[in-house]
Amino acid sequence: MNNKSFRYLWTGQALANCGDLFYVVGLMAIVHEITGSAMYMAMIPFVTTLARFISGGFAPVLMDKYALKLLLLISQWGKTTALLLLVMTRYALGNQEMTVYVILGMVFLISFLDGWAAPASHAMLPRLVPRDELTRANSFVAVVDQIIQLGGWAAGGMLVAMVGGGQVIWLTVVLAAAAAVLMNRMEDPLVSGDSSERRDRPPYWSSMREGWVLIWKQPALRTIHVIYVLESIAGVVWIAAILYVYVSEVLHKEEAWWGYINASFFLGLMAGGWCGMKGSRWIDRHIGSLTVYSSFGISLMTLGFGMTSMPWLALMFSAGFGLFDQLKAVSLQTMLQRSVSLQLMPKVYAAQSSLISLVFGASTLLFGYVTDRFGVRATFMAAAGILFLSGCYAFGARSRWPSGKNAPDKAQ
Repeated sequence: MNNKSFRYLWTGQALANCGDLFYVVGLMAIVHEITGSAMYMAMIPFVTTLARFISGGFAPVLMDKYALKLLLLISQWGKTTALLLLVMTRYALGNQEMTVYVILGMVFLISFLDGWAAPASHAMLPRLVPRDELTRANSFVAVVDQIIQLGGWAAGGMLVAMVGGGQVIWLTVVLAAAAAVLMNRMEDPLVSGDSSERRDRPPYWSSMREGWVLIWKQPALRTIHVIYVLESIAGVVWIAAILYVYVSEVLHKEEAWWGYINASFFLGLMAGGWCGMKGSRWIDRHIGSLTVYSSFGISLMTLGFGMTSMPWLALMFSAGFGLFDQLKAVSLQTMLQRSVSLQLMPKVYAAQSSLISLVFGASTLLFGYVTDRFGVRATFMAAAGILFLSGCYAFGARSRWPSGKNAPDKAQ
């Protein structure tokens, strides 16, 4: 973890994530100022998910053609340029409806660039960190990300209130450019000089399906992604729309409690990441068992959260969910990185990104219907049941987990 390139990666990614968060807050403020419409505001996350799904679909073609570092730089400088154009367009067009459509177009472009940047960033980490430090490194990156998430929304809201959405987008431009500069200083150990790690390029269709095929054919990867899918389905209950109904109808509290619940959740995530850093050696020795116990833990926390009407207890369940969820996420991430070769890992992450985006988008509609039809408690009970099934599946598949230092360096 003392590798300079790793420091450039996590610092650059932290600046980029902070910029992305400010950018969303700023855009929401601008769109609300122009339209006052919740529907137009809801279009931002919809367009984001759609663009990332499309981009993730053919990201493997780019990964066969270009080095990961170059893809990260193209994405980050492209986002910087798009943000700059967005701000200029906002000032040129003013508060008219056309501005909203331009904003949505830029959101699509920026999210499209993110569609291959995120898998490339995830795949770069195990190249820069020794295998026996992967658990600690993944936990550290998770803690940094959760600190940004915990403080970023509040900071973004304060900045919008003080200087306005347009000025916040300017700050995002600066953060995106700084992230690009840092990422440019990374050195990929699989790339020497001007050469890249790419192999003979397969046909486009073969390249696009390679990550999917690997996930399906390799037992450990298939098991990991079945758990990811089940988690993504159940995780929809934590979106703002469902939590808002829960706070209003179950806790009978004002909207501020939505923020308290989110804060306790992120504190739990940070605690889980800290435990991962401090106990990385122990986790490496018991990574399969920890995945199973964490799966049942988040199921229990979700059930307790949905059933209680006591606000303080809801905060405890939310924090407990975050703790178990982070430990499980670090375990799954580390096992995935130990189950596939460094050369093929970007394609696995690209397939994963598209899969999770598709599942999460469809599940949002499903759980929205369940909430309207049966009530928010039923939604959390259903999510807890799905997470319990995930735990049972993890328990039954525990013999497939790669663990510790004995895991193969390059799974084919």
